[in-house]
Amino acid sequence: MILKWFDASEAKEFGISLAQDLLKQDDPAKSKRAKPSQKKNHDALLKFLDRIAKFKLQHNLNIYKKAQLGNAFEWKLIEGGYDPKYAKSITTSLLIKL
Repeated sequence: MILKWFDASEAKEFGISLAQDLLKQDDPAKSKRAKPSQKKNHDALLKFLDRIAKFKLQHNLNIYKKAQLGNAFEWKLIEGGYDPKYAKSITTSLLIKL
């Protein structure tokens, strides 16, 4: 039972998946491209929040798993070119939703 408490592999995978989706939507390396419309941004945000809500309902996340999810998410954003301070603020918002 205690080992299951520390198994955060699904949470890490979800965090990485969220970050990859966010990077596809808003790749900092391609910042010279035209900005997407406000409706497109709104729709993407709703999909993002919906995925978080579904994951939260399907998984019992303890403090350790939340921390692992957040850490995987934040580092994937930083590796993708996001400013570390901005990645930290997005990660904080994500963890509040969890």
